[in-house]
This record gives sequence, structure tokens and C-alpha cells, in this order.
Amino acid sequence: MSRELAVLEKLEKELSLKELQIKSLLTITQAINDNVSAEGLFNMYRSFLSWEMGITKMGLFIPDEDNDDSWSCASQINIEKDEIDEEKIIIELLDFNRLHTIKSIDHQSLQSFDIIIPVFHKEKPIAYSLIGGIKSKDDLYNKIQFITTITNIIAVAIENKRLFKRQIVQERLKKEIELASSVQQMLIPTELPKNDKYEISTIYQPHFNVGGDYLDFIDFKNNRFAFCIADISGKGVAAALLMANFQAMIQSLIYQYRDLETFIFALNQTVYRVTKSDKFITFFIGEVDVNRNTLKYINAGHYPPVLFNGGKIRRLTHGCTVIGAFEKLPAIQEEEIAIDSGATVMCFTDGLPDLKNAEGQYFEDKHIEDFVLKNGKLNADEFNEELLSEIERFRGNEAFPDDIAVLTCKIH
Repeated sequence: MSRELAVLEKLEKELSLKELQIKSLLTITQAINDNVSAEGLFNMYRSFLSWEMGITKMGLFIPDEDNDDSWSCASQINIEKDEIDEEKIIIELLDFNRLHTIKSIDHQSLQSFDIIIPVFHKEKPIAYSLIGGIKSKDDLYNKIQFITTITNIIAVAIENKRLFKRQIVQERLKKEIELASSVQQMLIPTELPKNDKYEISTIYQPHFNVGGDYLDFIDFKNNRFAFCIADISGKGVAAALLMANFQAMIQSLIYQYRDLETFIFALNQTVYRVTKSDKFITFFIGEVDVNRNTLKYINAGHYPPVLFNGGKIRRLTHGCTVIGAFEKLPAIQEEEIAIDSGATVMCFTDGLPDLKNAEGQYFEDKHIEDFVLKNGKLNADEFNEELLSEIERFRGNEAFPDDIAVLTCKIH
């Protein structure tokens, strides 16, 4: 009779455990369907192991939200802060790809636990659960199997949340880049002057579809015109919006002041009020008077353009520091140069000299100056076509490291 009672008690325990398992599975599944937060799922996992499975020690390790190579302990039971070294213990855990009972030969950092439960998605680990201190040894195999099942369900749910959040971030970034690119494309002039007195031609190669480079042309009539190039610090929507503001500032201020020095002074103050020196702009502006055959310019911290004039080249370096970094510019130096017929000015952003080839050589100043000296007699479009061919020949299969913008001005 006592044997029959023992069998009956065992069956009742097994039935009770099965009911508990089914209830726990339903509860966790419902929580996942209700989109309970990751923190809520971690709490449920901890409570389930502690109260229902009698686990006295546990550590659940998962990859960090933004970095698959960095892991941390997301949920734990009775683990002191100084008890484990997360970096070292993860190095040990990554060696396991199946359920493992910890032995005395295993690493010291694992000795306070009993089993390792790894969770994989295909061949990629997405979680490791360290289980220790199982109170009841009755039906140990079934308990471990069920803990493994719950661990897998929780880990997969957390990984799905992580991937979904990453997808949302990527979609947001994609839309941000598309918006910034649209704003930028609207600001880059599509129609540039070509007449018997002068012509303007541009090259624009943004890095990752959106950059902080800016080109523009301003017609003053009476055979006077200006051209400018700028490089705005930063990328994305913030840089594109600043560029839009910057273009509006230029268009507003350039007609108010007759001289470039006053214009640059006012432009710097306006940019500083908007950015509070959080961002800055390198800027070059040149003004050509066709009747007087003169070029006036100011270089505000920009990469010095190259002037081809009278068969010789020189760099346009006079000016001041960058725009927007200081409330007041310490000094502004304008230069005026007499230009011959057929003069060419090549302006560019630092993406051009930063270009590298397969041998690690840069498209450096001498390369640029030699190119201008060789091709300076060409018209603006032909000059830029030759430059594009030279860029492609030089870089080969190497990627563009940064935005490249070129503005070529030919004075006939």
C-alpha cells in the first residue's frame, strides 16, 4: 500500500510540475504578445527561477543594445557586484554552444554556478544563463529542461526587441539621410553661368549620400559676381539645416555690404548667434570685377584655392579664422589681385586632398597644383571633366573618405 502511495505522490508531483510549467509558459507567452518591456521580461524570468524553480543563484548575459561584441548581465539572483568580472566571464561563456554542467576543471569564474545554458540563433550566441543553487534535486533533469526552454523563449524575445529597435533606428537614420540629402540637393545650384565673360562649373560628391559641403554663386550685375565654397562641421540633418540657414544668411547679407570684410564680419556674428560655437564653417568667397579685371577674396579657414593666372599658379590664403567659432573675428585680411584673360580659380573642400589610393598616397597639394598648371587653360567644364577622370584614375577602387566639392571659375 505504501508503495502505491509513493507512486501516487510522485505522479501528483509530476502533474503539479507540469501544470506549473504550462502556467508559466502561458504567462510568459502572453507577456511577450502584450509587448511587455525587456525589463519586465527580465523580472518575470528572475521571479520564475527564484520562486517557482527554487533557483538561488542566476546570471543572464545578453549582448548590449548597440554592440554585438559587448555583453552585460541583464538579470541576476544573488550575485554581488564584485563577485564576477563580466568581461572575463563572457570570454569563458563564448566557448560553450550547448548545455553544460560545470566541472572542477572549468574556469574559476564559473565555479559558483552549476550549469550553463547557451541560447543561439543559427550560429550566433544571443544569451547565456548561468544557473546555480538548485534547491530541490527531485526531477532535476526535467527542471533543467524546462529552465532551458524558458531561457530560450525569453532570450529570443529580448533579441527580437533588440533587432526591432535597431531596425527602427536604421529606418530613422535612413529617413534622416534622405531628408538631409533632399535639403542639400536643393541648396546646391543646378544652373551656373556660362557666357563670353566668365563661366562656373562644379563637382559635388557627397560621402554616404549627404555631407556638409556647400557651393554657391551670386550675380551682382554690372559684370561683377561672387562665388563661394564652404565646409560645415558635422553630417546629417543638423549639418543640412545649418547649411540651409547659412545659405539664407549669405543671400541676405551679401547684398547689404559693399565690401567683403564687413560681409564676413556680419556673417560670422550671425552664424555664432545660431550655433553658439557648437559648429563652425570653413568658408571662401571670391568677388570678380570683369571690367576692372580684379579678383578680391577672403579665405575664412578654408583649404586654399588655386589661382591659375598668367601661366602661373598661386594659393589664395589671405583672410581670417573659421566662421562661427568666435563671437568676434580677431582680424580679417582681404586681398585684391589683378587677373589676366583666361584666369582660372579652382576651389575645393578637404575631401579632395584627403583622397587616398591603394598605396596609401594622398591626392596632396603638389598633385593638385600640377593638375591646375597642366589644365588651367581649359574651360571650366573641360577642366572639371579632366579632374574627375584624374580622381577616378588616382583612387582606383578606394572609397571616398569624405565629401568632395569643387568649384571652378574661368574668367575669359
